[in-house]
Amino acid sequence: MELLMGNEAIAMGALAAGVQFVSGYPGTPSTEVLETVAKRRPEHVYVEWSVNEKAALEVAAGAALAGARAMVTMKQVGLNVASDPLMCLNYIGVKGALVVVVADDPGPISSQTEQDTRHFARYARIPVFDPQTPEQAYRMVKDAFEWSEKYHTPVILRPTTRVCHGCAAMEVEEPAPAREIEGFVKDDSKWVIFPRTSFLAKKRLFAQETEFADALSEYSENCIWGEGKLGIATGGGTAAYVKENDLPAKYFAVGTPWPFPEKKALEFLEGLDAVLVLEELDPVIEDALIAVCGKYRLDVKILGKRTGDIPAAGELSVESAGACMRKFLGIECAEEKPAEMPALPVRPPVLCAGCPHRGSFYAVKQALKGRKAVFSGDIGCYTLGNAAPLNMVDTCLCMGAGVTMAQGLARMEKDTVHVAFIGDSTFFHSGIPGVVNALYNNADEIIVVLDNSTTAMTGHQPHPGIGKTMMGGVQPAISPVEVLKALGVKTWRANALNLEEAKAAICEAAEETGVRAVVLESPCIAIVKKKAAMAIDRDKCIGCKKCVREIGCPAISIEGGKARVDKTLCTGCTLCAQICPVKCIGKEA
Repeated sequence: MELLMGNEAIAMGALAAGVQFVSGYPGTPSTEVLETVAKRRPEHVYVEWSVNEKAALEVAAGAALAGARAMVTMKQVGLNVASDPLMCLNYIGVKGALVVVVADDPGPISSQTEQDTRHFARYARIPVFDPQTPEQAYRMVKDAFEWSEKYHTPVILRPTTRVCHGCAAMEVEEPAPAREIEGFVKDDSKWVIFPRTSFLAKKRLFAQETEFADALSEYSENCIWGEGKLGIATGGGTAAYVKENDLPAKYFAVGTPWPFPEKKALEFLEGLDAVLVLEELDPVIEDALIAVCGKYRLDVKILGKRTGDIPAAGELSVESAGACMRKFLGIECAEEKPAEMPALPVRPPVLCAGCPHRGSFYAVKQALKGRKAVFSGDIGCYTLGNAAPLNMVDTCLCMGAGVTMAQGLARMEKDTVHVAFIGDSTFFHSGIPGVVNALYNNADEIIVVLDNSTTAMTGHQPHPGIGKTMMGGVQPAISPVEVLKALGVKTWRANALNLEEAKAAICEAAEETGVRAVVLESPCIAIVKKKAAMAIDRDKCIGCKKCVREIGCPAISIEGGKARVDKTLCTGCTLCAQICPVKCIGKEA
């Protein structure tokens, strides 16, 4: 018996199912799946962090075409990046097995958008398994491999945040022993996606929908229980909230939302007057039940997000699900209302004390002071540069978009300095094509690479700029500076925590035109040893508050009209000392 996080359970289920190849790109809430495989894998299992989700899916597809059981991991917005190969893999199919783990993030809690992967599964005509709990996720990933191998199709496993990060005690099998694979067998009519191949495959995919739906109606994780004239349909993580409320009704938990288990749905709908559908994020099950009622002329009222009976956006909970269920079932809540808790203090997201991005943003801000400038941001810790007092991120769209959005802005506002911020991991993920686009189209922008030697926001995973791999190997690190120079970009490099050096580099770049880049380097404070904390000579401090007003470091506050340093937070980065006008800040003795 082991206590496992949902992501760990998925990894252990994949190992028990005989997975041989795992690739992915880190993204909360999916990250720990691949990390657990790397930690618990037997010698014959290969694992890698790929440079982006598209590359991850393509290398996993290659392994599957050789006959291996392969898995690829990402978060919901990562599927957008991987959609190009996914929409072709459904046509050509796979030889071994390919499971695509896509973690959705209701809320969203740690993502730029809410996005429901069940729509993508239907769009791509790829079966999707939707676990309710860590235990079910463990079972389902094994079933997904069997399904993929049986029908020669990719399969999506779609856990949501609470499933990914919830924990449960469960029995797990040992990793399966190494399996023999046939290897890739050449067949131009099968593996090469010509228009004629796609035309024939489309007919096959359409015909398979009914076959899959019938088979999934018998799948044990699509289950019905309870009785009555009122029904509650649910699926995924929301089903756990529904079960915890345990109110009298007839229930239908959908484990495979596409292809929808129509025969099982008909069994559920029999004898019902109305159904309430609770699900995250979109009304996928709700729409499917409405379609079934229409197709078979069933007089059953379907309530949910479409009717306003369930919130249209955001994450559900045991409490909110229970309130909706009780209202639908006409059950008054007899429980006493809990005492109201005092309001929690507002804690806006902030860059860590000692974060080198704070120095980078401040240096750029000072270098371009008095000039009209627009700062295009990107996805990562440095998105937090938009907050006061830095106010240095004016746009943020998706991975790599800062570099390219700045180009479009610059075409329309030629009197403005356009700066694009991008992190080192994001630079390798999707930033390089944007740089090539800028060069090819003679753009005018300053690209500022914030190189902190890690993929910080998702838990400090390695990337090509570090050289370490998930298999424990070390390859020569690929330097963003050298990549930029090789492309023909005039490039400066500076220490992000040396304000004068960083500011000078930005000032020089600002005097030029065309595509130029400044790489500001300093490792993330989470991967280096803390230095001696800073100390303030309160006799010298004049209470100007510049150290608080201008860099917003959480380790500095004002006490009795003068600055003080929280030694438990301070990392000794020296930024405050560099901006203090009276030099009252120095290293602690």
